[in-house]
Amino acid sequence: MSLPLVITPGDPDGIGPEVTARALAHMAPELRTVPVCVVGAREAFFRYAAELGLSFDEGAWTFLEPGSDEEQVEVASVRWGVKACLEQRASALVTGPIHKAKLARSGFSHTGHTDFIGSLCEVERPVMAFIGGPVRVALVTVHVPLRSVPSQVTAPRVAHTIRVAHRALVAQLGLSDPHLTVCGLNPHAGDQGLLGDEDETHIRPAVEACREEGMKVVGPVSSEAAFCAAVAGTTDLVVAMYHDQGLTPLKALAFGQSVNWTLGLPLIRTSVDHGTAYDLVGTGRASHESMVSAIRWARRLSAARS
Repeated sequence: MSLPLVITPGDPDGIGPEVTARALAHMAPELRTVPVCVVGAREAFFRYAAELGLSFDEGAWTFLEPGSDEEQVEVASVRWGVKACLEQRASALVTGPIHKAKLARSGFSHTGHTDFIGSLCEVERPVMAFIGGPVRVALVTVHVPLRSVPSQVTAPRVAHTIRVAHRALVAQLGLSDPHLTVCGLNPHAGDQGLLGDEDETHIRPAVEACREEGMKVVGPVSSEAAFCAAVAGTTDLVVAMYHDQGLTPLKALAFGQSVNWTLGLPLIRTSVDHGTAYDLVGTGRASHESMVSAIRWARRLSAARS
């Protein structure tokens, strides 16, 4: 039997348990013989699983509630899933949403899933990426105030993001010679310094260094040109400088169906593209489409790596 896919529904008070249960019910025909291990708060998950008639008593699906007196269940669940993947007892990790501010109030010191999983894997700078419709995007900076972005867009950071994304496209997605397009920071990629010098002093040297290493990478270009190329299928991945530059066009195209994909880890991790959405809990209006996409992408990436 193949290694199980680990799914952590996330915050038990959010929509994660519901969308996980609904995704599994929706995907039951294609996952009937696929080993799946759901790890999280039992009561929260089975509240919905029972309504949908999901059975974990037989077949390839199992459920585990990790015991921990020191951590919230959603944190302990991710820790368990990462350990299982690193020990090659699981094929991939799919995560539901956590609430960063809520966890921070309880002593959680990380900025989110990506940072936490990176620390568990002893990876200093994992790269946050997303897949949505025809677009793949990797971010140089993530959850930082917009005013702090220019100081963090440095040649080493940009080059690191390009290199990690390139390796992931080859090793996890199976592309033999991927093409990457790098956005500028400023409008019109700085317009040759007229609208800011970061593009020429930091981004272009990183692009040229990666090109000298044999990668097919262009930039800096305006973000609209980069995403038009992605939609047209003439580039395999866009490297964006900051959160909203990368995610606004992607989610405009595929909100609710896009997938968070963490690059640079020694394991495969995908996640939903939404938050805990407390206002939707119990209303029946929470969409499970992003969880379905995250599960399918985790299986695809696992197969490509194998």
